[in-house]
Amino acid sequence: MRPMSRAMPSLTVRESADAVWLELGGVARGKGTSLQEAADDLIRSILGVVMAFRCSGFTACTELSPNLEALNFIAELGDVAASGGDIRELVFG
Repeated sequence: MRPMSRAMPSLTVRESADAVWLELGGVARGKGTSLQEAADDLIRSILGVVMAFRCSGFTACTELSPNLEALNFIAELGDVAASGGDIRELVFG
């Protein structure tokens, strides 16, 4: 697998008695009753964002000050997913 050229958004974990939440830099979230379920849900969420990003021809306007590192990360994840690769290693290290 090729190395990512940009920094990855932060991955945060929150936990309560009945749920685990994972969030990737405000880009995507996952929730489950276990860490594995939350990770699976996060990957589904990321892939949804990635595919929407690739299909829409998204362009960012400079007035909104987009997080370019996060956008580059999403674009690179899209390249990996589109070529049949697994993005889990890139997201979770």
